[in-house]
Amino acid sequence: MSITRRNFVKAGAIAGAALSSLNFARSVHAEGSDIIKIGLVGCGGRGTGAAHNALDADPNTQIVAVADLMPEKAKACAAGLKAAFGDRAPLTDDCVFSGFDGYKSVIEKADVVLLCTTPHYRPIHLRAAVEAGKHCFFEKPVAVDPAGVRSVIESAAMGKEKGLTLVCGLCWRYHTAVQETMARVLDGEIGDVLAIQETYLTGKLWTRAREPNDTEMMFQNRNWYNFCWLSGDFNVEQHVHSLDKAMWVMGDKPPVCAWGVGGRAVRVEQPAYGDIYDMMGVTYEWEKGIKCHAFCRQQNGCYNDTNDDFIGTKGYASILKNTIWDKDGNKIWSYRGPGCDMYVNEHKYMFKSIRNGEARNDGVTGAYSSMLAILGREVCYTGKRIGWDELMNSKLTLAPAAYTAESDPPTVPNENGEYLVPLPGTGNHTI
Repeated sequence: MSITRRNFVKAGAIAGAALSSLNFARSVHAEGSDIIKIGLVGCGGRGTGAAHNALDADPNTQIVAVADLMPEKAKACAAGLKAAFGDRAPLTDDCVFSGFDGYKSVIEKADVVLLCTTPHYRPIHLRAAVEAGKHCFFEKPVAVDPAGVRSVIESAAMGKEKGLTLVCGLCWRYHTAVQETMARVLDGEIGDVLAIQETYLTGKLWTRAREPNDTEMMFQNRNWYNFCWLSGDFNVEQHVHSLDKAMWVMGDKPPVCAWGVGGRAVRVEQPAYGDIYDMMGVTYEWEKGIKCHAFCRQQNGCYNDTNDDFIGTKGYASILKNTIWDKDGNKIWSYRGPGCDMYVNEHKYMFKSIRNGEARNDGVTGAYSSMLAILGREVCYTGKRIGWDELMNSKLTLAPAAYTAESDPPTVPNENGEYLVPLPGTGNHTI
């Protein structure tokens, strides 16, 4: 697809170009109310933040149900929302749910569902919401393995058929300055893109201790960031934001293959850090020799940098700096427009599309960007050069056999309480 600045900005301004039925808009008016009922699945920091963002984005909304795997989180989130929003958060005890199946009750009560749990569960929850005919905001990453990615693509197709709005939490696509900068790049202001550099170099994130009565499944869910089957590893959970911009500038067309290096040098304490890495460097190869060099690291006391740099035949652009230079290094454009809160903006786009009957569907773009991150993880874990189609069609799944507190998670500790960490080139991790 040829994406020009003009049609890109126009598409963003109307919050989605695909027209769908006006069933939702008609239903709320038929009931004599414009109130959209919101449900939240996943009551951690990001989920609670998303609920605030959604309520801030549209005054004619209420949050009517919340759920989290951990009951104490669900209760604390409900109490905080009631304190912050009063009558717009009528969260009585029978609207607060927990456990592995709590999401089902939230979906029943809501018009729009915010899916903000640990990433592993996103495909399951999205499928349930779409089958129930509910609009969704679903956080990134949308999956942690190829099986989950394929499920999300299928759910996106179902949502399109039903005229549902599905907005993904790859929030930079909803940032005004980034939209304008990217539009200029897509319109050819730096010429043809030759190379991409993505960096997300930052410090270590959190760990959570085992509670006295935790089973292994509950401990890992409590400490979810540090287990690949739950978070996807940090290349997927965090660096996906940067990789999404690489996919965006390539017209959301996948690369041919990737290869890379990675490991863990400082994330060595067991069992706190589970089985994830703390550094990865990946080269993604597109057709015509275009490459993206992507570096991410979570180590304290090191040089930090988060940037997206695109190099073209006529110049280069820094997306987060919202600036474009010519090939001689002269600045030719820099964003000078108004700022925005992209976390609120993505919900504004969502509610506008719902109220106008203009479905917005981020399912495939969210799935492809998440898959790009998964591909990067897998080439680092295995030490192999892997093709996009090879991984997309692989049988790799990180799902456990069952979802109960007593079920065995996909990775379990050895007799010393240590988890198996992928070692490239050894064959201890395969796709």
